[in-house]
Amino acid sequence: MAVAQGIALEDVAELAQKGQDVGQVSQWTLMRRRFLENKLSVAGGIVLILMYLVALFAPFLAPYQYDALDSSSTYAAPTAIHFINGRPSVCGVTQTLNKDTFTYVYATDCSKASPIKFFVAGYPYRLLGLFTTNTHLFGVDPPSKLYLIGADTQGRDMLSRILQGSRVSMTVGLVGVALSVILGSILGATSGYYGGSIDNLIQRFIELITSMPTLPLWGAFAAALPHDMSVVKRFFFISIILSLIGWTGLARQVRGKVLAYRNLDYTQAARLSGASSMRIIMTHMLPNAVSHIIVVAALAVPAAILGETALSFLGLGMLPPAVSWGTLLQSAQQIQVLLQHTWLLIPAIPVIIVVTCYQLLGDGMRDAADPYS
Repeated sequence: MAVAQGIALEDVAELAQKGQDVGQVSQWTLMRRRFLENKLSVAGGIVLILMYLVALFAPFLAPYQYDALDSSSTYAAPTAIHFINGRPSVCGVTQTLNKDTFTYVYATDCSKASPIKFFVAGYPYRLLGLFTTNTHLFGVDPPSKLYLIGADTQGRDMLSRILQGSRVSMTVGLVGVALSVILGSILGATSGYYGGSIDNLIQRFIELITSMPTLPLWGAFAAALPHDMSVVKRFFFISIILSLIGWTGLARQVRGKVLAYRNLDYTQAARLSGASSMRIIMTHMLPNAVSHIIVVAALAVPAAILGETALSFLGLGMLPPAVSWGTLLQSAQQIQVLLQHTWLLIPAIPVIIVVTCYQLLGDGMRDAADPYS
C-alpha cells in the first residue's frame, strides 16, 4: 500500500510539473490550454482576426473607390512595380485598341514614372463609421494608376473591390450563423426538455427541412426578393435565407444534450425548488451546452460564406451596387475572358483562405470542448 501511495504521489507531482493540474483549474482554463496545443487552429484564428481587421479598415487600405469607373483602364493587368532611384514606382501606361482582336493593349512608359507613396490623400470615407477622412495607406499621384491585382471590365480596381467585398462576405456568414444558433438552441432545448408531442412535431419539421436540397432552396428564396431592394435590406434577408437550414443540425445536437441533462440531479433539484421550465433551460441546460454550440457555430460559418458566394455568383445573392466575393467572381464565368484576364479569378483566393481557417479553428475548438479526452 505504501508503495502504491508513493507511486500515486509521484504521478501527481509529475502531472503538476507538466501543468496538467486537472481538478485545480476551471473548465475554461482546461479548454484554453487544449486549444493552444493545436498550432494549426491557433494559426487559423490569427489569420481570421487579421482578415476581419482588413475588412474593418477596408476603405483605408483601398487605394480607390470600389465603384469608381475608368474606361481608360478596362481589363488593365496588374501594375508592375519598378525600383527607380531606389524607390518603388509605377510607370506610365497608355491604352490602345487592337483592331484585330478588339482588345485593349497597354504600353508602359517608365519616363513618366511615379513613386508609390504611403498615407496619401484620396477619396473621402468614414473611418470606423465615426469620422470622415481621406487618408489611405498607399497610392500614386494622378494621372498614374496603381492596380496591384488588375482592373475589371469597367476599369474598377480589383483590390479595392475585394477589400470592400470582404465586409459583406465575411459578415453575412456571422449574421446567418448567429440567427441559426439562436433558432437551433431554442428549438433544440424545447424539443429535448418537453419531449412528447412537442418533440415529435419539432423533429418532423426538421426532417422536412433537411430533406430539401440546400442550394435550390436558397436560390428560390433569394430569387423571390425584389431586385430594387436596398443593399442593407438585401443583406439582412440573405442572412435570414442562409440561416433557414443551418439551424436544423444544431437543434438536433442541442436536443441530445438536453435529453442527457433532463434527468440529472441538479435539474431535478431545480424543478423541485419551483424553478420554471424557461429558467431551467436557460440557466442549467444551455450553459452546459454552450461549448458545443460555439464549436458547431464555428464550423457553420464557412458553410454560410460559401452559400452567400454561390448565390451571388449565380446572380441570386447580393446584387450591384453591393459588392461581395461572389459578385466579383461573376466576371470569371466566361472562359474567353478568364483565359485573357486570369486575375479576375483572384477573389476566389480569400474565400479559400477564410473557409480553410474557419475549419482549422473549428477543429481546434471541437477538441478543446472535451479537454479530458
